Amino acid sequence: MTDSTLPPETTAEPSTPDDGLDPRRWLALGVIAVAQLMIILDASIVNIALPSAQTDLGISDADRQWVVTAYTLAFGGLLLLGGRIADYMGRKRTFIVGLLGFAGASALGGVASTAGLLFAARGLQGAFAALLAPAALSLITVMFTLPKERARAFGVFGAISGGGAAIGLIVGGVLTEYASWRWCLGVNVPIALGAALAAVPIVHESRAEGDTRYDVPGVVLATLGLVSLVYGFTEAAKLKDPGQSTEVLGWTAGPTLFFLTAAAVLLVAFIVWELRAKNPLLPMRVILDRNRGGSYLTFLLVGAGLFAMFLFLTYYFQLTLGYSPLRSGFAFLPFSAGIIVSAGIVAQLLPKVGPKPLLIPGLVMAVVGMLLLTRITPDTSYWLHVLPALILMSVGLAGVFIPASSTALVGVSHHDAGVASAVLNTAQQVGGSLGLALLNTLYAGAVTGYVSDNLRDPADVKEVTGLAFVHGYHVSFFWGAMLLFLALLTVLTLINVKKQDVPTERGLVPA
Repeated sequence: MTDSTLPPETTAEPSTPDDGLDPRRWLALGVIAVAQLMIILDASIVNIALPSAQTDLGISDADRQWVVTAYTLAFGGLLLLGGRIADYMGRKRTFIVGLLGFAGASALGGVASTAGLLFAARGLQGAFAALLAPAALSLITVMFTLPKERARAFGVFGAISGGGAAIGLIVGGVLTEYASWRWCLGVNVPIALGAALAAVPIVHESRAEGDTRYDVPGVVLATLGLVSLVYGFTEAAKLKDPGQSTEVLGWTAGPTLFFLTAAAVLLVAFIVWELRAKNPLLPMRVILDRNRGGSYLTFLLVGAGLFAMFLFLTYYFQLTLGYSPLRSGFAFLPFSAGIIVSAGIVAQLLPKVGPKPLLIPGLVMAVVGMLLLTRITPDTSYWLHVLPALILMSVGLAGVFIPASSTALVGVSHHDAGVASAVLNTAQQVGGSLGLALLNTLYAGAVTGYVSDNLRDPADVKEVTGLAFVHGYHVSFFWGAMLLFLALLTVLTLINVKKQDVPTERGLVPA
């Protein structure tokens, strides 16, 4: 049970001097929603474009991962710093700088003539997204202080976060098939510039008061630690080339062990430093609260399972069922629709029933939906097997994203709103990266093992390989379900916010 009031210094500041409510807050939410959608889209839209970009720029199979990884490393590694910059420099100012930088990086990637330039552009996109994402979420936190309004605002944010990836696959399929892969990056330019121009008169500025010095050692330790962690898992997911049978790759590879060990040392050192720092990058009070910490861990585990679901279903649609990129994108449309429709219902229920009664059934539905995907076969009917699983997961995850987003920021002081938002984004982004690397490694091992155990006649290699792919999908979906189950256990053991913990007066937030 938590207190329903805060000390004066941690009470959310009013947005306007008259009644404390910004009259343009709903217009501002629309601008923020567009920016958030762009960030989410960019993670999946490039997946559809990758084969065409690889052919056009002559990117090797070994290096093509950097189109995705460069973005992930920069985004996940710099999010905490981005959150603090938003708090100190001003959330509106950081939001606009992030939009303009994202537009420039997208334009650079869209005209890239070499693989190296494309990788660099993706890294720049990730860096500016690390400014943009925490600024966007913290702006919602400080603009919407009435419980019902905040629930609706998080409903919009949660729907975009959950359904944006599937929409990105559709948009990527359309642009790649009817225009060029370059437009999958170039489309961000007018969107980002338009959002930046709209934000100037609409979004209200806010910033943290008090001590605004940057924790430079904390920045270095956290950034290097997160980058090493993501890079280590990326190395573990690499497959051995047929002509390099003596090379050791995967979990036992020297680079994998080095980067994972370095990540452990750096992140432990980061925590030790943060406990002693006078003005820490990540105040431990933000994550050690059981409800906030549980929400961050839930986002990490759900991100790990959900990112993998998109990847392996995309493979299944295109490699096994023979779908085109565009048709594959549309196959995910029911998932997006389910999240968007369910989000509105969840947003209405959240202030009435509290977060836990929504989180538990939501995660149960997500686990069951993921397990249903382990029943797919090379000739499975999309309508009878895949569609029910997608709908079940989408409805369930709508009941996860919105309450968890709200719970993750409950009781956060105005001073820490940006960094708390950054932790939420970091959890989802790093969780997705680590889950993708882990499940991709399990997938590769399952496929190799199946072929080794079942290939008796070389003439059957095509049939056996096709079955091996499906077996690999089954293994990945099963462990994806286990990640979601761990999220369910996290909610059951850590989240204890009740309906009465939700504040009834503006400006009073549970601590």
